[in-house]
Amino acid sequence: MRYRLYKPEDFAALYAIEELCFLPPFRFSHSYMRKLVDTRDAATWIAEGNNAMVGFAIVAWRAVKGGIMAYIETLEVIPSQRGKGIGAELLRRVEDSARTAGALSLWLHVDQTNLGAIRLYERHGFRSHGSEEHFYAPGRGALVYGKPLA
Repeated sequence: MRYRLYKPEDFAALYAIEELCFLPPFRFSHSYMRKLVDTRDAATWIAEGNNAMVGFAIVAWRAVKGGIMAYIETLEVIPSQRGKGIGAELLRRVEDSARTAGALSLWLHVDQTNLGAIRLYERHGFRSHGSEEHFYAPGRGALVYGKPLA
């Protein structure tokens, strides 16, 4: 598996993964995804295997009172490649990018029914900080996870 930073010519393949991993209305729009990958204070990591993109992760950061906070916008791996450590390596890469940016903490939302993702985040030191009802849609809540980076 090869890991590298996003390039603009990756957008079509990246969005194809978004379409594979999420159905409407849970899928990011083209314009929102484009905004995420083009954000100056962010990093998008790509996972490639057999000359094809198999996953990606996006982390963004911003100044808040007391320092810089980072947020994982999304971490996606195509279904046929899950359970092979790709998500863990993408997570490691976005954490490193957040640290390099000076972030003191890293946060994310995860669908409360996505047990595989929850296990991944907990194995990597993320702790639950509550939940948000209807985060993704009416009746579809999220758990909030965070991790100190200092």
